[in-house]
Amino acid sequence: MRKFFQGLWKVITFPFRAVFAILAFPFRTIARFRNFLNTEPEERPLTDVFVDLTTNKDTRQMLWDQVEMLRMHLLRSILSLVVTVSVSFIFTQQIIEYLAQPVGGLDKLKAIEVTESIGVFMKVALFSGIALAIPYIAFEFWLFAAPGLRSREKKMALYGIPLASLFFLGGVAFTFYLMLPSALHFLNDFMGIATELRPASYFSFVTGLMFWIGISFEFPLVIYVLTAIGFIKPRILAEQWKMAIVIIAIAAAVITPTVDPINQGLVMAPMILLYFISIGLSYIAYAGRKQNTINEQENADLEEPG
Repeated sequence: MRKFFQGLWKVITFPFRAVFAILAFPFRTIARFRNFLNTEPEERPLTDVFVDLTTNKDTRQMLWDQVEMLRMHLLRSILSLVVTVSVSFIFTQQIIEYLAQPVGGLDKLKAIEVTESIGVFMKVALFSGIALAIPYIAFEFWLFAAPGLRSREKKMALYGIPLASLFFLGGVAFTFYLMLPSALHFLNDFMGIATELRPASYFSFVTGLMFWIGISFEFPLVIYVLTAIGFIKPRILAEQWKMAIVIIAIAAAVITPTVDPINQGLVMAPMILLYFISIGLSYIAYAGRKQNTINEQENADLEEPG
């Protein structure tokens, strides 16, 4: 009889418990997330971890669990990319028409291959889909790395995700509105030879330049975050500036869709400027981290008895 009344009570109160669970879900999620941000990881020397991998079965199982977690994060990132690319198909035509404005519109482009137009459509759809998916993909990588970061490092990296998206859009806008018009004017009138623009080459040039310049605009933010969490020191960046310019030149040669030095120079110039900006931001982050360490040490000394 007691079980009967207990079951009846559960049936009667189920709607109220369901409503309460729905209303409480956002608050519980926020509380768990806040607790996750403030949780400090277990400190273990790297040498001990490698030793345990060879001797401890549980450590090896933990490593495989981390690999499985990485696989799931990568899978969700790929699925998000599929969704954003699918969504971008809806407005890809409008994006193509907008990107063609610097040369006077789509009427100025002449295709010479049957599949050229559809190839351009797919490339622009992929480009816009990647741009839409960047914040979520960055969040997935943050979720994977966050358990091993300290509370301050988690928060710094999390705040960097929306800023990274803004920096990327800033790089795209800088390329399209400032770099692209002058570059096209110079290249199309070079030596007085008229240029017959093809959709494939034009949109490859435009999207490639916008994407990689957008990525390079995130470099100062990445350096700032990595310095703030202690992975990079500004002195090393300042000392290795010559090597950095060589690496930037190689990257520009890979990024640039053509082999002429003019286009490579257009890509290299903002990347070199951003590198030196990154050095300055790194010094600022390093000074802030050093001051925080001093404050923490002073607080620890005050809390010690006697």
